[in-house]
Amino acid sequence: MFVAMNRFKVTKGREGDFETVWSSRKTRLDEMAGFVAFHLLKGPEREDHTLYASHTVWTDRASFEAWTRSEQFRDSHRNAGQNKGLYLGHPEFEGFESVLGEDAPAAASSSARVA
Repeated sequence: MFVAMNRFKVTKGREGDFETVWSSRKTRLDEMAGFVAFHLLKGPEREDHTLYASHTVWTDRASFEAWTRSEQFRDSHRNAGQNKGLYLGHPEFEGFESVLGEDAPAAASSSARVA
């Protein structure tokens, strides 16, 4: 498993605009072999920004790298330059390969969804 994350320092007061950009775009991730999941995570607030992370899970690093070279990637990032002022600096990429994992038992995960 490979986890790809981009961390964004979103300008204070622009959180709603940032979330709208993400919720309104077509990612085309579902067209890619090896794609498992995507999440946009909202983190702690600071004086001048709120931390966010985009988080994708892939079956392996090669699948993620194929995504970064794909037409789907170029298409989903086509308007990224229009978002100036939404965040401070450039996104910070972090990639992680799984070295140890544990899944919830089927009964526990299904009961957790009901709650």
